[in-house]
Amino acid sequence: LNRAVLGFTEARTKMLAIINDQLMKRRIHDVAPDNRSFETLAEAVFAEVIGLNVLELVLKQKEDLEEIQVVGKQIFEVRNGIPVKSPYEFQSIAEVERLQQNLVLYNNDTINTRKRWAEVTLRDGSRVTMTGFGFTAEPTLTIRFYKKKYFDLHALTRPEIGTMNERMAEIVQAVLRSYFNMVVIGATNTGKTNLIKAFIGAMPDHERIVTIESRFELMLKRDFPHKNVIEYEAAEDDGLHNSSQAFKLALRQSPKRICHAEIRDDDANIYVRACTRGHEGSITSVHANSLEDVPDAIADMCMLDGRGMDPGRLVRRIAEYVTQIGFEMDIVGGRRKLVRIGEIVYINGEIRVIDLVRYDYGKRDWVFPGKFTLRSSHRI
Repeated sequence: LNRAVLGFTEARTKMLAIINDQLMKRRIHDVAPDNRSFETLAEAVFAEVIGLNVLELVLKQKEDLEEIQVVGKQIFEVRNGIPVKSPYEFQSIAEVERLQQNLVLYNNDTINTRKRWAEVTLRDGSRVTMTGFGFTAEPTLTIRFYKKKYFDLHALTRPEIGTMNERMAEIVQAVLRSYFNMVVIGATNTGKTNLIKAFIGAMPDHERIVTIESRFELMLKRDFPHKNVIEYEAAEDDGLHNSSQAFKLALRQSPKRICHAEIRDDDANIYVRACTRGHEGSITSVHANSLEDVPDAIADMCMLDGRGMDPGRLVRRIAEYVTQIGFEMDIVGGRRKLVRIGEIVYINGEIRVIDLVRYDYGKRDWVFPGKFTLRSSHRI
């Protein structure tokens, strides 16, 4: 039962057979289910008691499904980064709450009046984030799926994907070979993780890469079993296993590059120190509105730990050593695109971004307005 709830295929098949046997003993297995979307009564019972309820129907079209968002009884399906209201919905709030209890029970967690949220992991690595009454106005449930396929740089240039073109791929490869420190920005579901994975796929296999994530999303050892990769999953509510501790251990494991999935307040200082002390070619992502805002955003996080720092000097060090090349992702016409590549520089006391590549939304194509600085050109 435990394994069936978590999504193990063999266990789910056995539990469905058990339910069908019980219905046959009661001679009601031929009764049509209330929800006619299920083919048999056994499937309907399985979905309600053990499975993901009406979400089982959504999962029958999982091929391009990226996320399921449940708010109260409503269901939204996210495909190509765009949420669309599902034709299915829960019959009652009680069904949502029962599903939440099933999921937390078999993940050794709780969601109740004292702890009104939970995060659990399904068999395929998908993460479920849940909230209950009192924390949100209605119970919510969000399932984010991590695709088992990834795209290399060349694949991202194909017309059917169109994240970048060949000239941009050459620029990216030059940046990777020259060990610039990189930063990726973009809204949720714009493809930041896939872009970072494509970058890592283009890095030499022998180079030691250490990744630090709050959730395993990159899945590098699964997709790159031949690479020299160490993956950390940091728990911010656990002082022995938080990102700060992960950084301390990672720096002692001889990393060539550090991939920090997302800079947060507590570890900003450590990441900045790592990038300025020999770990060139590292990459991270940051929540920022534009590439121009990135150094200030990281500096603000560094200042939160209360150390005495010169803000101007800190911003300059971040621009010069931590966020040398910036990449911005966006969704354009339902497709994830790399809409900007810029060299971030500090000139005359202010941050400037030299646009190497920019997507022209009017022309629906990329333009190449600027060139690398002389210093970066020599480095390349």
